[in-house]
Amino acid sequence: MSYFVREIKEKAGMDDFLSLPSEIYRNDPNHIVPQLSEIKRVLNPLKNPYFTNASLNIYVCYSLGKPVCRAVMVINRLHWQKWKRKSAFFGFFESVDDSDAASYLFRKIESYARASGAEYLEGPFNPNHYSELGILLDNFNSAPIFFESYNPPYYSVLLKEAGFSELCKFHTRINNNFSDTLVKKIKDSHRPSGKNDITIRKFNIFRFKRDLEILREINNDAFENNWYFLPLSRKEYLFSAKFLFFVTNPGLILIAEYKGQAVGAVQCVINFNCLIKSLNGRIRPWNIPGLLLRKRNIKELIIFTGAVKKSFRNTRVSALLFRNMLRIFRNCTSLATTWISDENLGAHLDKLFELRPDKHFAIFSKQL
Repeated sequence: MSYFVREIKEKAGMDDFLSLPSEIYRNDPNHIVPQLSEIKRVLNPLKNPYFTNASLNIYVCYSLGKPVCRAVMVINRLHWQKWKRKSAFFGFFESVDDSDAASYLFRKIESYARASGAEYLEGPFNPNHYSELGILLDNFNSAPIFFESYNPPYYSVLLKEAGFSELCKFHTRINNNFSDTLVKKIKDSHRPSGKNDITIRKFNIFRFKRDLEILREINNDAFENNWYFLPLSRKEYLFSAKFLFFVTNPGLILIAEYKGQAVGAVQCVINFNCLIKSLNGRIRPWNIPGLLLRKRNIKELIIFTGAVKKSFRNTRVSALLFRNMLRIFRNCTSLATTWISDENLGAHLDKLFELRPDKHFAIFSKQL
């Protein structure tokens, strides 16, 4: 069978890029159709400030005139400088179950990456470290929660047959009976002893940009040494937070302050996928009021990020954040995590909230 790879630079090609998943997941009841307008926004270098320091190429592989495989390639030389590894990243990978098509697509991407000076091709990143990432390796019988990647079981096979190997693995955690855990934790919790120099407050919606900047500074400090992490600029953080309060509310974001200085934070979100599953990737203006009303009834929460500045680790900050999180979880029936570094607050919260390992993911790499 013959294949042809096109670098997408026009609307017609972008339509092929966006429509391919509908064919792949046509009969998959667990697939959540992503918001197509959001994919366009993220992959628009004129709008997404991440691409101030990164390049983007979009590719679709065709067979007999039909799209069968797709991916994007991103090169960020700030990553090369910080991590001393010349990696090109691939993301938004989707493919029919055709190893020849996937291998053909990646050979073309590898050629472009090599010509740009890259020494490795790694992914999936969509399109960076702060987005959905990784190939799902197991637990395919449940729908993805918000910010969790999802794919058919054969994707890891396609990548291995294209010459990739697993670079790292990570997992998410969940407690599907959190109501029982909550009763026990509230009963056993005690006010942390010590001075009252650390306070916990909610996100202030009336000082939106100020508190967003506080969250950005905390996360950049706490995650500085995490694997492949690059600090977010102010513009990047504002870009990513454009639809923040579709998936959360001020009461689900807690900020810890020491003598008025922000030193830690926890950001929780609802499982927004419960609301958008039936909308086929297209939230219309007339859908929004109903979504916001139904949002109040979602009892599935996700610990999106938990971070404490490096200089305040192993202090009372974590314990105080934990005690206050019990309050915001009081109506929660299910609690889950996105992937969170074991070196930070996330691992501590996993144990406290009796979260069990749920799904496993992998990042793949190939030397060029």
